[in-house]
Amino acid sequence: MHPVLLTVLQRLALGLLTLFFVSIVIFSAVEFLPGDFTQAVLGQAATEETVAAFRRELGLDQPAYQRYIQWIGGVMQGDFGTSFSGRAASGIDRSREVVDLIGPRLWNTLFLATMTAVIAVPLALFLGITAALWRNSFYDRAVSATTLTTISMPEFFVAYILILFFASLYPIFPSLANVTPEMELSERIYRCVMPAVTLMLVIVAHMMRMTRAAIINLLASPYIEMARLKGLSARRVIMYHALPNAWAPIVNVIAFNLAYLVVGVVVVEVVFVYPGIGQLMVDAVTSRDIPVVQACALIFAATYILLNLIADIISIVTNPRLLHPR
Repeated sequence: MHPVLLTVLQRLALGLLTLFFVSIVIFSAVEFLPGDFTQAVLGQAATEETVAAFRRELGLDQPAYQRYIQWIGGVMQGDFGTSFSGRAASGIDRSREVVDLIGPRLWNTLFLATMTAVIAVPLALFLGITAALWRNSFYDRAVSATTLTTISMPEFFVAYILILFFASLYPIFPSLANVTPEMELSERIYRCVMPAVTLMLVIVAHMMRMTRAAIINLLASPYIEMARLKGLSARRVIMYHALPNAWAPIVNVIAFNLAYLVVGVVVVEVVFVYPGIGQLMVDAVTSRDIPVVQACALIFAATYILLNLIADIISIVTNPRLLHPR
C-alpha cells in the first residue's frame, strides 16, 4: 500500500477514535451540569413521586451507561433524540426532534462562517505574503502591530466596540443580527456584517501571522538562496519557491481558524443575538435541555475534528517525502 494512502487511513481511524472518546466526555460533562430539568419544570412544590414519574417518562431514571448507549446508537443512525423543551408533567407533549431544532440554526451558523471565511482567508494570505515580501518595512510593522492588537482583544470586546461605533454613534449597521429564513440574501448579508467583521478581525490575525512566519522561515533555505543568486525577484522567489513549500503549516492554521468559525462562534452569536447553533446551545444549557446540549456539543466536536483531519490529510498529500518514497 502506498505510504500516503496508509497514512491517510491511519488519520481517518484516529479521527473516528477521537470522536468516540469526545462523545463520552460530552455525555459525562452534561451529566455533571448543575440542576435538574424535571425539578426546573415542576417547581419546588412538586412531590418526590411526581418528580420520579416525570424522570421515568423522560428516561432519566435509567443508568448513565444505558442512556449513553441509546444516545450514541441513535446518533449513528442520524437520530439525536427529542428535545425536552415543551415537555410537561401534565402529559401534553409539545417537544420537537433535536434535528428539527438544530437544522435551521446550523445553516445560519454555516452561513455566517462562510461569509467570514470568504473575506478572511484571502485577506489573511495577502497580508501574510506581502508582509513577508516587505519584511521589516513600515508596512510589515504596521500589519504586525494591528494583528497583535486584534489578537489581544477578546471577541465580545471587539463586538461591543463595533456596536458602539457602527450601530450606536454612527448607525450604519443593526446591532442585532436577527435573521429569518424568509429574509432575502442581501438583507441577510447586511444584518450579518457586524458579527462577520468581529470574527474576521480575530481569525485574520492568526492566519496572517502564520503565513508570514512560514514564508520567512523558508527564506533561509539553500534553494531559496540559489533562486536569489539566479537573479529572481523577491516576489517570484516567494510566490513560486517559498509559498508552495509553506502550504502545510498555512493549511493547518486555516483549518484551525475555519473550525473556530463554527465552534467558537458562541460568544459572537450571543452578543449579536444571532440565531445560530451557538445561541441554541446557550439557551439549551440554561433550560437544561440535555439532548440539545449533547447534539450541539457533538456537532462542534465533529466539525473541529473533521476540519483538522482535512488539514492533516492535505499536509500529508503535499509532503514530497511521502509522495516520492525511496
